[in-house]
Amino acid sequence: MLQFIERLLVWLRGETLKLLLLAGVLLLVWGTLSPVGTLVWWLSQSAGSLGLNKNQRKLPSGVNTKRYRVGGRSTEAVKSTKIDCYLIYLPGVGDFSANEVTPGEEFFLKHLIELHPNCVAVSDVFPYSVANESLGGQRLLAPLWRAAKDADGWLSNADILIKIRNLWRFAISADERYGPIYNLGIANAIIDRMNAAHPMPQSSNQPLKLVLISTSGGAQVALGAVSYLEQRLNAELFVISVGGSFDGNTGFDEVDHMYHLQGRRDWVEDITRLLFASRWPLTVGSPFNQARREGRYTVQVSGPHAHDGAEGYFGQAFVGTSKTTYVELTLQKVNQLPIWSNQQGD
Repeated sequence: MLQFIERLLVWLRGETLKLLLLAGVLLLVWGTLSPVGTLVWWLSQSAGSLGLNKNQRKLPSGVNTKRYRVGGRSTEAVKSTKIDCYLIYLPGVGDFSANEVTPGEEFFLKHLIELHPNCVAVSDVFPYSVANESLGGQRLLAPLWRAAKDADGWLSNADILIKIRNLWRFAISADERYGPIYNLGIANAIIDRMNAAHPMPQSSNQPLKLVLISTSGGAQVALGAVSYLEQRLNAELFVISVGGSFDGNTGFDEVDHMYHLQGRRDWVEDITRLLFASRWPLTVGSPFNQARREGRYTVQVSGPHAHDGAEGYFGQAFVGTSKTTYVELTLQKVNQLPIWSNQQGD
């Protein structure tokens, strides 16, 4: 063992070691400065825009008021709608913007909506920006992110910079100091995009069904937003983690039920299970373990999925010799969850 360490140090000696040390320092500085954007966003908001007014009531649900044009002039009519469900899709840490869904993800959302026509899909929330801006919209570093996204050839692995950058936002969401601010911003973005996709119904005691479907680091951000969505909306809140990563503290006290789909070949998902002590069985008092004991956290094996790629949860390769693709298998598993039943509410 000592000989191996000695050889490793010899190999790292010189310029290679200097480059690695420089990269390590840059990552530490990057991580230290990551919360700055969140704090700047917080300072630019008002209490009203943050939903912090004490007299602000929960947004109701049920009947939708729409405008119709009659004889060249507009009038208002109240029209009952069957839309009582919103599906919020939060992508993984490799994404550059909210509208960068892969063909597999697009297939998944399209067919899930076809199976549940009372639901509206919302896929334009970027969980790695408190202001819901794509990386291309951040003026200072936008050229860097575009270059990393579009790099090819021997630079094709430069997209690791985007993943590292988004992982820092994952960490902020889980951080007890900055997480509440960050997660509040994401919750506001979710409500805004819900209204843009379909105006939220008005004046009814019947709660909406709000399903946050997330993968990779998006699961942590989904759980972070749940606390604030619960305060703002009259809704049943469900989180579906598709190979997602998350701590064991955030959101578990507020979520009605969380379902975690895990592929048999997905080793990435195991990292946070080991990293966060709040998810260890020994920490019996953590929100995660309490939710598990109360039956509000369920794990299901999705199949032979890897974490990503053609054989990932949204991959379009065929499963073995079958005629079912990996994304179709994921769709089947999600559609079999009991949340789609009208009786599901506990």
